[in-house]
Amino acid sequence: MSLPNPAELVRQMAVDLRAHLARRSISGPRYIGIRTGGVWVAQALQEAMGDESAMGTLDVSFYRDDFSQNGLHPQVRPSELPFEVEGQHLVLVDDVLMSGRTIRAALNELFDYGRPASVTLVCLVDLDAGELPIRPNVVGATLSLAPDERVKLTGPAPLALERQDLAPASAL
Repeated sequence: MSLPNPAELVRQMAVDLRAHLARRSISGPRYIGIRTGGVWVAQALQEAMGDESAMGTLDVSFYRDDFSQNGLHPQVRPSELPFEVEGQHLVLVDDVLMSGRTIRAALNELFDYGRPASVTLVCLVDLDAGELPIRPNVVGATLSLAPDERVKLTGPAPLALERQDLAPASAL
């Protein structure tokens, strides 16, 4: 199975997001990308939408429920939200949705900043491997992978999807 082209996915996601926002009568949403891949996708999506407003970034490292098991990633940076969250319609963007735990962490962090009017979840790829009842409102592609496979987004330009094999290499 070949992986889809992220640029094509983003173009379709822009069409789908416009339709979603119109159905909900939302204008002027605030975009927030989850570091790092979600930020890249949010930037590409905003460009495809023709939206030049300030974008927020979240680093959810301290909000993850596996923080005590995995420790702190060495590249943790502070979240940056150049706008109020309270009462805003937010478009939360991530690259790959797997278990749902990153999104749960992102929602927890967002609510520490205030109570948004709504949160629309947009993901480039949904691996359909959810451990939590979290589904994107807009998704580029849904993929079913083997248990020992993952997908990683590289970028920021150009965006590309890479398949990763987590199976240990067999001894020769």
